[in-house]
Amino acid sequence: MAVALLACAVFSVQTIPAHAQDAMPAADEAQQTEAGVMAVENHWTLAEMTGDTVWLDHMLLPEYRSVGDNGAAHPKDAIVAGAAKRRGTSLDQAKLKWAAYQRDHAFGSAVVMQGNTAIVSFYDTSLGPQKGVRSSDIFVYVDGQWHALYSQHTAVRG
Repeated sequence: MAVALLACAVFSVQTIPAHAQDAMPAADEAQQTEAGVMAVENHWTLAEMTGDTVWLDHMLLPEYRSVGDNGAAHPKDAIVAGAAKRRGTSLDQAKLKWAAYQRDHAFGSAVVMQGNTAIVSFYDTSLGPQKGVRSSDIFVYVDGQWHALYSQHTAVRG
């Protein structure tokens, strides 16, 4: 997820146990709803911050790409490898760091759904969802689960 990638840059020294996916939030993730896809977004952030590569490898589609604000594309393998460097960070530690990041960097989110596709955008609250989009993630709902296909980041900062 876009916010997850931003959080990873901020918390690049974090990591978690391999069994962490068992402790990650799973409520509503299987629902084909806005709440379901946002639950996956939250899990994604914590998975990257804790190094939960098993969950990330399953959730990110093989074709997944994350395009940074400089236009450079990063494939799934790079995202999973980056998260692996943070393996060993506890879930509690990640949640505290994520809460601090959210407190210091106000952002809103918007979800657009059409059929089995969802676009989640994160925006600077001082600029709003029309002028302040920081990142967007595109998900597809396949076999009862949300999977990320693409993320786009921008240089917008309020």
